[in-house]
Amino acid sequence: MAEQRPPILETRGLTMRFGGVVAVDNVDFSLAEGELRCLIGPNGAGKTTFFRCLTHIYKASAGEVLYRGENITGSHTHQIARRGIGIKTQVPSVFDGLDVRENIWLSARRHHKERETDRAVDAILERIGLTALSKRLVGRLSHGERQGVELGVVLAGDPELILLDEPTAGMTHEEVHRTTEMIREINRTASLIVVEHDMQFIKAIANRVTVFNQGAILVEDTMENVLRNQEVRDIYLGKREVA
Repeated sequence: MAEQRPPILETRGLTMRFGGVVAVDNVDFSLAEGELRCLIGPNGAGKTTFFRCLTHIYKASAGEVLYRGENITGSHTHQIARRGIGIKTQVPSVFDGLDVRENIWLSARRHHKERETDRAVDAILERIGLTALSKRLVGRLSHGERQGVELGVVLAGDPELILLDEPTAGMTHEEVHRTTEMIREINRTASLIVVEHDMQFIKAIANRVTVFNQGAILVEDTMENVLRNQEVRDIYLGKREVA
């Protein structure tokens, strides 16, 4: 029997209310060290609100968020980042007037000594396949390439856990394929939580999926079993057949 890995992230009774609306309802969640988990669900299911509670973009109404067993519920976003949690939102937050290397260098310099920064940037560019674009202005890149640069900026902080919000939104088929390879590579050294809608992309990267519905976890299982689950089909997929 395989040894169970300890959780890197947990929530206990996490709840988020907006007035009388319960957007996240008493959620207990656990992510193992080294795991890649996808969060899926219909619009309004609570997955993005849950994601934002993890990073204190929203202050949870009740419950706890634990990182490596320590309660980080009241920590601010920058404090969470310092603990080793990297966050990439759907909208790229990069500097259009700087080139690819400069964007990643600025992030790496905050985490590395000056002599080590250039070496760290070179390694990141190689790892995410952007070496050939390193001197291109970010403002002249495609949407997918810009998303890749932001992922490089996140990696420059040497995170042990990375939270990705819809990383393939607006990408071409080729860009999605490159992002798939990139995320697989990153998962060799970091745990990931990915909020995503693209089912084919999820099938390509995730071993385990958490399905949200009405602010709560509907089911957690392998992607294969989730696609076979009739309740998921009825509630999440609206009774559509999945290829």
